[in-house]
Amino acid sequence: MHYLYILYSSSTQKFYIGETNNIDERIFKHQNHFYANSFTKIASDWEVVLTFMCDNKSEALYLEKFIKRMKSKVFNAKIISDPSILKDILLKRKL
Repeated sequence: MHYLYILYSSSTQKFYIGETNNIDERIFKHQNHFYANSFTKIASDWEVVLTFMCDNKSEALYLEKFIKRMKSKVFNAKIISDPSILKDILLKRKL
């Protein structure tokens, strides 16, 4: 099992999109600045706003890249409020 996740920092008003096979460990590492050169070191108030279970790493990576390509806070908010959009994206992807 793999997960797509989105974090949000209210102090920076930024989103972070990632994927992992161990969501609890990854979130813990982000919150404790384990990744020295990562984007998430800019804030200490990251909140998990979405976790989406994927069948495999390939799906999670596809969704992560898709969302990052959109470069849109509006799109991020839309999928956070309606995660079923992610299922539709996966159904329409070309393998």
